[in-house]
Formats: sequence, C-alpha cells, structure tokens
Amino acid sequence: MDAPPAKMGFAYGCRDGYPVEMKLPDTVKIEAGQGGLKRMGVHTVVADAEIYLHGAHVTHFQPHGQKPVLFMSEKSTFEAGKPIRGGVPICFPWFGARQDGRPGAAHGFARLMEWELVGAEQDRYGVEIHLRLASNAATRQEWDGEFVAEYRVMVGAALQLELRVTNTSLQPMRIEEALHTYLSVSDVRQVSIDGLAGVTYVDRVGTPQTKTEGDAPIRITAETDRIYLNTRSACTVDDPGGKRRLIVEKNGSNATVVWNPWITKAQAMPDFGDDEWPAMLCVETCNVQQCAVTLAPSQSYVMGAVIRETH
Repeated sequence: MDAPPAKMGFAYGCRDGYPVEMKLPDTVKIEAGQGGLKRMGVHTVVADAEIYLHGAHVTHFQPHGQKPVLFMSEKSTFEAGKPIRGGVPICFPWFGARQDGRPGAAHGFARLMEWELVGAEQDRYGVEIHLRLASNAATRQEWDGEFVAEYRVMVGAALQLELRVTNTSLQPMRIEEALHTYLSVSDVRQVSIDGLAGVTYVDRVGTPQTKTEGDAPIRITAETDRIYLNTRSACTVDDPGGKRRLIVEKNGSNATVVWNPWITKAQAMPDFGDDEWPAMLCVETCNVQQCAVTLAPSQSYVMGAVIRETH
C-alpha cells in the first residue's frame, strides 16, 4: 500500500551541534518518552516504531496487525548516561568490556549519549529517520578517535538499520560496532535459529572457548553468549509459540552474536526482570573481536541490518 502524501510539521533538531528548525512528516512526532527522554513516535500505514535520541535507540517496532518484534525490559532504566535495556542498542566504539586497559562503559559510549536528529523523510515504503553522533569533548575524554557516526532507521514493512562510521582523524582507527538487537519471542526454550551452521564461534560463558556450530538449528537450553565469526549470513528465528519467524539479514557485518542471560544472570541484572529471560533472544549484527574494522583517515564503513517477520 502506498503512503498518502506526507504532511509536514515542524520540530527542532541539530546539525553539527547547532539547533535548527526542520520539517518532519506528520507520521513522525517528537515527544517526551519515559524518564523525560526525547523520543520520536513513527506511525506509518504499515508499522509503528519508537526511537529515542538517547543512544539513537530503537525501542519499538510493530507491523500493523502483528505482535511487537522487539523486546523491552519492564525494568529498563530511562536516564541520561545509562543504557536502555532492550530494543536495538548501538554498541560503539568497542563491544563488551573495554580491552585497552582504560576505563570505559561496557559496549562503549554511543548508547549513553544523545544523538542529533538530522531529519526525517517519508516515501511510499515508509519513513526514514536520520541521526548523527560526532566526536566531541565528552567522547574525547573516553576515546582518542575522531569520527562521525550516521544512523538511518527506516520504518516500513521491515525495520532497516544502517550505521555509517567515518574516520575524521589523520590516523587509522580501529572500531568495534554492534546493533544489539533484542528480539521478542514467545519462549526462548522453544525457538530455533538457522543460518549459522558450520560457523566458528567463541563461547563466552565461563572460560572462553572456540567451537564450531553443528548442522542442526541452534536451540537455547542454558545461558548463551556466543560470537560467531566471519559470517555474513542471515539468521532465521523460528518461534512456533508466536506462530512466526523473525529474520535478521545484514550487510557489512562479519560477525553475529547470539545471547540470552538465562536465570542466574537475569537475576543479577538490576535493569532486567528476573523472569523476563524466556521472552527475549538477542541476534546481533556486529563487527567485533577479530572482525573489528580498521578505518584509514577519511574512510567510511557501513554496517546494516534488516529485521522482518514472516509466517
């Protein structure tokens, strides 16, 4: 179905750190979200979504007539300087604990900072939101890299995400990055995951070990934290209880993370409900560890994901 001609409203965003008035289609509303954080509500003819400027964080995506695709914890913190639990966090410029011996928040600072809203456009396929984060005084206190990160969120029949990072320094820059997607499932113990057969992975539960995935679909039977290396394959999550399949396709990504905290770790996480772990599964689009990206000066790299459901 084609979208109707877009009507325009006005809002204030930022360009290069300066506030500017911009036109937004009426399908996009800027509003106060949880904790008073600014978010965009997107309502198209085929799907709804919510995107917080804090972390450029997509917290909701739901095709009309279907269940939400993304999981959000009811215990999530919505507070400046703290991560949002669920949806699609952006991990950048490192993944997990920082490895260079310097202090730094887990998964980097991108998910903890407010991004600039650059604009929004509507066409027959849906709405595209453009967000931006550039190196500044706050990022330089944590990391030496000079960069511009541009994030495009396309809300239509599928959720399309594209992260472009440009090295604006005069030195090579190594980055790790992930679109840490939390999928909503009926019961993680009943789902299966296809697309990673034969792929080498690092099992990070307990002492890290390198293993190879077998031919059978993956099933979650305990705490799971795996980095699948050197794979660009799409993953399909078959959720018989939800009567749907969730598909994560990707580009520019050479690694996939599969994660579920299970019982004990869920209970130890203050921003995650003790009994929420059966309702979620992370299938993450990423470039991490040996699949990290090194950018030459002025070089850009694009990583993206398309998340959709079938029946």
